[in-house]
Amino acid sequence: MVIATRNFFLSLILITSLSLLSSPVFAKSSHPISDAQVRKNKLQCYTDIDSGLWGWTCKSSMIARENCALRCLSPACYELIYESDPLEEGEKDFTRGQEYKYCMHKLSLGESLEGVKAKERKTREMALLSGGTPWSKVIAPPIFHHSHTPFTPFFFRCRRFSVSALSEQPPVRVRFAPSPTGNLHVGGARTALFNYLFARSKGGKFVLRIEDTDLERSTRESEEAMLKDLSWLGLDWDEGPGVGGDYGPYRQSERNSLYKQYAEGLHQAGHVYRCFCSNEELEKMKEDAKLKQLPPVYTGKWASATNEEAEEELAKGTPYTYRFRVPKGSLKINDLIRGEVSWNLDTLGDFVIMRSNGQPVYNFCVTVDDATMAISHALGFPMPYFAHVSLILAPDRSKLSKRHGATSVGQFREMGYLPEAMVNYLALLGWGDGTENEFFTLDQLVEKFTIERVNKSGAIFDSTKLRWMNGQHLRARPSEELTKLLGEHWKTSGLLTVSAGPFIDEAVQLLKDGIDLINDGDKALSNLLSYPLHSTLQSDEAEPVLQDNFSEFAASLLAAYDSGDLVAALEDGHAGWQKWVKGFGKSLKRKGKSLFMPVRLLLTGKLHGPDMGSSVVLLYKAGTSGVVAPEAGFVTLDERFKMFRQINWETLSKDQPVKETAAPL
Repeated sequence: MVIATRNFFLSLILITSLSLLSSPVFAKSSHPISDAQVRKNKLQCYTDIDSGLWGWTCKSSMIARENCALRCLSPACYELIYESDPLEEGEKDFTRGQEYKYCMHKLSLGESLEGVKAKERKTREMALLSGGTPWSKVIAPPIFHHSHTPFTPFFFRCRRFSVSALSEQPPVRVRFAPSPTGNLHVGGARTALFNYLFARSKGGKFVLRIEDTDLERSTRESEEAMLKDLSWLGLDWDEGPGVGGDYGPYRQSERNSLYKQYAEGLHQAGHVYRCFCSNEELEKMKEDAKLKQLPPVYTGKWASATNEEAEEELAKGTPYTYRFRVPKGSLKINDLIRGEVSWNLDTLGDFVIMRSNGQPVYNFCVTVDDATMAISHALGFPMPYFAHVSLILAPDRSKLSKRHGATSVGQFREMGYLPEAMVNYLALLGWGDGTENEFFTLDQLVEKFTIERVNKSGAIFDSTKLRWMNGQHLRARPSEELTKLLGEHWKTSGLLTVSAGPFIDEAVQLLKDGIDLINDGDKALSNLLSYPLHSTLQSDEAEPVLQDNFSEFAASLLAAYDSGDLVAALEDGHAGWQKWVKGFGKSLKRKGKSLFMPVRLLLTGKLHGPDMGSSVVLLYKAGTSGVVAPEAGFVTLDERFKMFRQINWETLSKDQPVKETAAPL
């Protein structure tokens, strides 16, 4: 699944010509079938002479005999038979020299080619099914009449087909092919995710290919970072770097010899020509087209140059590129998401597929790789399926970029986002299951994903929604997992000296509702351990508390601490605290807000926060357990009482700095 751009259509029109090549390198199937699959799908031919089914076979001395194939077209089948496939009991023998004995009879020499064409057109759609071989397009007009077609087609009357399990589609193979020139963008991650979900939902293969044709900008460090990000998201690939596979190598920089073979094959077939134009000549063509308000297409002489003219330049050592000969008219495909998509080929011009330094261009590499890697839902020699996802947009509906904040998967990982939240959110950028449900695991997405529900319009990337969704996933984790995750993070960040224990268990339960990201845990714990009493006393919000006989209240709380009553209550945990604070309020004839606001202010230094009783109990444990690192800036209860013991509460007012009123009570 890719974005529909000019580059896509350049790659697409290469398919047609590549499908016709007959060099030995092209003789093998672009969709190799295992022996078991061949046996399963083999045609059983019988003797009903008047069945009326038609088939083609392509014979060429350029194709190795052991790879010679038979194509049969019918409403029920379109399959490949290898002569060398071992026979099962009861099967007819397709031995060398007798491969067509039981299946085909030559067409009467008296039947015209036009008659053959008319009958063949009726089965044209069957010829375009995916899973074919590089020569399958010979039977599909108008390619059949191309002047450079290298095959000699022989038409036969097929007696009758008995078909066994031939309605099966070839296995789904989709690919994600990033360029390692930077970090993995969230748009690329979503493309990878949709390909992964499609492959897994269809029981197919998810292939990872590294498109490092830009040698100056591509780095192995970027590649490794992308692989790390994909693994972190849980998008494991079936073939690719680090995994291997039957279609490697999986880096384009390691496949140059293959591209050169195909380029030369296209040249020999007449689909490509050498262009000896200088950079100055090409620039002048662009300027002329711009002045005439025409598309900047190639108009040089080399498209129609003679062999003699080309040989003359070769003899001089003139640098040249390979240009693809673009046909006239328009190109149309049926996209699984967007429906019919077309491009006016007259606006493209003959484009370069091989640079003068011998390096292939991106479009050509993609086309060759998709075909030779048997990609079924992208670009392959037999026309496969296409699905173009929309762009991910910023809130202002412009293309999402760095100016909008974090855009790479690595950045979000470092910020403390969870992989399951990223996967969930990215899946919803252009897809939904038709319900109001917004929360999915990766396995649930595989089960529910369908290409039909992918939207055409661009999706808005909402970082606020992503943060919220991450918080939901974070709190949905089992308690032991969340405790381990935050405990390890707190130790790594230097706030705690341990990563597990009773203090961490209670801290996670107390603070988790205010944590959306893993990194939020640092702020939440630091806030709990801190004691910003002075700044809170100077706030406007504290004024009503200070005016409510605050000095009397402070003196009573200090007395309770000095007597040991408060400490004894905290040692009994939450139940002890509840009993003590109830009695303390009764002694002062206070309850509710008039009791809890000044208690919170004096013990925590704040006016708001998580459950006060749990907070105070946890602060006491933090001071006695030794789990808090010295760098955490923790103020123990004893130190807190020392601080407010020095303040002259009777003279304290909103307009006087705390330091000016500091004096023993």
